[in-house]
Amino acid sequence: MERMLIHIILGSIFGLTKGNSLLPAGPLNAAVGGNVLFKTKLDPTPLQSIIWGFGTVGTIITSTSTEDTITPGYEGRLTVNTSTGSLELRNVSTDDSGIYTVTIIPQTGRVLTRTTTLNVQVPVSNVKITTSSTDLMEFSSVRLSCSSSGSSLSFRWFNDSSEVTADRVQITDGGSTMTIVSVTRYDQGPFKCFVSNLVSDGTSDPVTFTISYGPENVTLKVSPSQKHHPEGSDVTLSCSAVSEPTAEFTWFCNGVLQSGTGPEFRLMNIQMNHSGSYSCQAFNSKTMRNEISQPLFISVLKNISDVSVTSSTALPVEGQSLNLTCDASGSVFTKEWMKDGSNLNSTDNIMFYDDITVLSFKNLNRKDSGRYTCRVISPISSDSFTYVINVNYGPENIKIDGPNKVSVGTPLTLSCSSESTPTATYTWKHNGTVIHHSSEYTKDSAEFTDSGEYICEATNSVTEKTDSNMHRLEVTEPEGLSGGAIAGITCACLIVAVAGAAAGYYFYRKKNENPRPNNINLKEKEEHVYENTSAIYENT
Repeated sequence: MERMLIHIILGSIFGLTKGNSLLPAGPLNAAVGGNVLFKTKLDPTPLQSIIWGFGTVGTIITSTSTEDTITPGYEGRLTVNTSTGSLELRNVSTDDSGIYTVTIIPQTGRVLTRTTTLNVQVPVSNVKITTSSTDLMEFSSVRLSCSSSGSSLSFRWFNDSSEVTADRVQITDGGSTMTIVSVTRYDQGPFKCFVSNLVSDGTSDPVTFTISYGPENVTLKVSPSQKHHPEGSDVTLSCSAVSEPTAEFTWFCNGVLQSGTGPEFRLMNIQMNHSGSYSCQAFNSKTMRNEISQPLFISVLKNISDVSVTSSTALPVEGQSLNLTCDASGSVFTKEWMKDGSNLNSTDNIMFYDDITVLSFKNLNRKDSGRYTCRVISPISSDSFTYVINVNYGPENIKIDGPNKVSVGTPLTLSCSSESTPTATYTWKHNGTVIHHSSEYTKDSAEFTDSGEYICEATNSVTEKTDSNMHRLEVTEPEGLSGGAIAGITCACLIVAVAGAAAGYYFYRKKNENPRPNNINLKEKEEHVYENTSAIYENT
């Protein structure tokens, strides 16, 4: 103390300078048990003496170029740099906190003096979090408490790497306690407590919560994903829910509890009676809550088969009515009709009845002939059947092809045709007498007697209708011969025919009455025939 007073007096004699830049701006911070260096900003220079003082203790060390004088209690803890005036204080304790003063007396020049502050704090250690429970229910509250060794502690809370703010959180007890007022499923953590002071910091081990919630968003799906399923197929229903812990599931069909449990409900080889409204219920054994899904309707259909078309009559006739009825087995949704591959629509003559089951013709027309297809449709299958209609009609428009005039002795052909389904049968009449049954009447050699009216009658065996047409024919003399010549030719032909007949008769009688010898005179025979022929000619 006396030495410090002496130096102060000397400083007043030689002029004392505060030395604002002698020491860095304080305060200095140090941890208990650590070392601290009070470093001046002087360049190394010969110094006469250096005096360091501490608070109410006063001088703790006086250092000259020849010796150091250390106050009791600081032995072994202080070292002064005699060329800069810096002081090292070792193994500090909280009692070393306070104001330190340095006075430097150079060989020449003014005395320099400066003060600074040292804060000695206990380092942070043993940081940990305690909580009443880590198994929480959503919307409940939870308190976390952070404890730590050390002095002058400050606390901060982190959820993973993000610092916790005041939203839904209350931080009390100087920051060491955090209360989450309404826990959500996103508050699982991990939560950490960060503790610090001026000399150190520390972080707790993470705390993670298990938060029970749900069930909610219960969703029901079907596989295969389709509205209708064919009979005999397999269907799987899957139920999911947002839940912690995992929800338990029960199943219902049309409100009736089913035997299956678990997230899947399988229907194997389904039949029509499996159709119905299915739903699943999710239950959380921790939250004791349950929720049921929206119902899902499963439709089981039979595949379409045995499509057939029947007609109200086997032999449709033009002008009559006709119904085609389409039948099928299976689950039928719609039917459609086509003619020759094109869709049929209602007209004045065509109508549909019984949900397009019956195709009705009011008055059949021959143009209605064709291939009629009934196509039966369901969401899972389709099938069709084709029925052929041949409309019977006629006969009508009877036509006769052939000459109106022929020469005697020439060939004669008359052809008859008509519009008719099925093909008509034909009958020919000549001057009222039936002469032939075919569509064509022929004669190798026309005669005068062939002149007259020819009628062709056409008959349809199905429509039972008959129609006819008339054709007039005239057989005339050959062109270039007079009537007398034609008469002469005719007479000559008759004479030759009679002569031949007489000769034959004569020889027949002679042979049977008076057989002559085989060597009868040939000339005699010829004269005899001539005589008889002449007699016949004269008679003629």
